[in-house]
Amino acid sequence: MAKLLVDWPCPANVKAIYSDRLAGFSESPYDSYNLGDHVEDEAGAVQANRQHFQQDMPPQVCWLKQVHSTRVVDASLASMQFSEADASIAKQNNAVCVVMTADCLPVLFCDKQGSVVAAAHAGWRGLLDGVLENTVAAMNIAPSEIMAWFGPAIGPNAFEVGGEVYQQFVAKDSHSASAFKASSSSGKYYANIHQLAKQRLSALGLVDVYADESCTFNTASRFFSYRRDGQTGRMAAAIWLSQ
Repeated sequence: MAKLLVDWPCPANVKAIYSDRLAGFSESPYDSYNLGDHVEDEAGAVQANRQHFQQDMPPQVCWLKQVHSTRVVDASLASMQFSEADASIAKQNNAVCVVMTADCLPVLFCDKQGSVVAAAHAGWRGLLDGVLENTVAAMNIAPSEIMAWFGPAIGPNAFEVGGEVYQQFVAKDSHSASAFKASSSSGKYYANIHQLAKQRLSALGLVDVYADESCTFNTASRFFSYRRDGQTGRMAAAIWLSQ
């Protein structure tokens, strides 16, 4: 499969794709469609995978160095890679926003008129600190006029976190408690990262959310998972405005 079209009712000039781990050039443990250039995979294999991923895309692709931050950059002003950021936006045609994941939540955005797009990498730290809120703010569009898409991420039956993570989310928003359930491990919880992200967007007034809720951790045949495997590859989700 390798590259998949995002299934959502976006404007016709918005193009969005995401990847799984299949049909690439990397060897184990990155087999086979690894798009991450920071995981010690063979550079030539990563380049070949990225070239395939970027087929039929505009040439200006904004690959980020993701650090679980809340920084948002403008993909249309980008060189090929930023030093540190976890989200990008584009208001000009042919600038591609990309995020990479291997359990964290990839979130793509566009407005209903097709004038701006964005991509955000939402691990629990970035989600807690406001990466989605910062991304929506950078789009400078009323949240009610924006739609979002959530890609595959670690599922609610696999994402075990410590009690301190639960407490931090609940301290930010008491409604977050409904996205956690107690684990059999003492003091730990299972977190629903899709639900946490949806709560954050809903609080902004963004309610048009679509998703592929496949669990990366429990679907080893299709998806990379850092928590499951440690040394592994990265998938990507990309979005841009076409002419």
